[in-house]
Amino acid sequence: MFLQILNNWFVGSNKLERLWLLAKIEFKLRYYENKLGLFWALLKPIMDILIYFIVFQVVLKQDIPAFASWLFIGLILWNFFLESTGGTVQILNSKKFLYEYSNMNKLEIYVSTLLSNSIGFFFNLIMFLGFYYFIEPSSIGPHLYNLWIIPLFLNVFILSLGISLILSNIYIVAKDIAQVWQVFTAFLFFLSPIIYRLTTFKESLPSFEFANPIAGIIINARFVMMEGKLPNFELFIFDFAYAFFLLLVGLILLNKLGAKAAEKL
Repeated sequence: MFLQILNNWFVGSNKLERLWLLAKIEFKLRYYENKLGLFWALLKPIMDILIYFIVFQVVLKQDIPAFASWLFIGLILWNFFLESTGGTVQILNSKKFLYEYSNMNKLEIYVSTLLSNSIGFFFNLIMFLGFYYFIEPSSIGPHLYNLWIIPLFLNVFILSLGISLILSNIYIVAKDIAQVWQVFTAFLFFLSPIIYRLTTFKESLPSFEFANPIAGIIINARFVMMEGKLPNFELFIFDFAYAFFLLLVGLILLNKLGAKAAEKL
């Protein structure tokens, strides 16, 4: 069934062009009414970093080398995951007009929304690279291992897409899932090594990086971006397996529940 959904989605010559157009429109509309416009897309992670830096480095004295950069790369991956999952819980309701009154496949709506978030992610990644390469005193500089951020981002994209499909289809029959997910992600934030060192995380939660895919992605991103290392391939494979499994579950739910979304919502 899920193969049929994917096959239906790929049929058509203008899919990618339409997806990219929708993503750009959604990204611009998100900041259209703000006076600072698209600058907010860059300002938010900086404000987050400043808050956590003051709390955990200045007040609690975590004493993590290159803490600002270390925090930066973790937060931009986390924010992409959070925006892409929490922001799509009600997508079948809020964008019902797109699949009811056009020839758009439902999967296209999800993908275009995540592509919109991807634009913000890559803006922030460029900011990170500029800060880490040219401002961070303990930077090791650019190296080929940095290119591993591309498959790692693909990993978090697939993971977010799978969870988005699951949450939004559960929302059709149980609207409380939106509140449940908000509470769960707040809890998950502190079960990920975003604001404290990896050794502390592993000592407190042994092997939990294999149970929490977003934690594994953040750990590997720091390896390849800041430590000049290859990713932990065992963790890398685990995280992709999680992502594809959740995507499979999401596609099955989209086929079962999503087909009746318009009449139920």
